[in-house]
This record gives sequence, structure tokens and C-alpha cells, in this order.
Amino acid sequence: MLTGHFTYDRDWDTIYDMIEKAESKRNKHLTTLQSEVLSRKEKIHHIRQIKGLEGVVKALRWSMGDKDIASPLQ
Repeated sequence: MLTGHFTYDRDWDTIYDMIEKAESKRNKHLTTLQSEVLSRKEKIHHIRQIKGLEGVVKALRWSMGDKDIASPLQ
């Protein structure tokens, strides 16, 4: 068990700011992917970043109690 491992010192504003930053980064990767001529390796990089950031956003929204997200694992 992880008792004592967590600080619980984050407030809603901090989590919401993190969501906004993650969405912004995701959007930058998506824009780059759609608007530029990229090599296969560069495309894969941006797609991986987009998918990872989607997971971050979903997990943060779930932790804030977003009613549209039943589980961040789905």
C-alpha cells in the first residue's frame, strides 16, 4: 500500500491548470501533424504525444469528477 506516499496538497485550480497545459500541448502536436509535411518518424512522434496527452487529460478530468468520464482506463 502507498500510505504516506501522497501529499494531497493540490487544489482544484492547480489540477485545472494542468489540464489546460496538457490540452494546449496536445493541440500543438495535432496542429503540427495536420499542417506540416513530416517524415514517418516525425508523424509517429506527434501521434504518440497526442495519444499520451489524451490519457493525461482524461485522467485529470476523471480525478476532478468530470461526469462524462466514467473511467480514465477506457
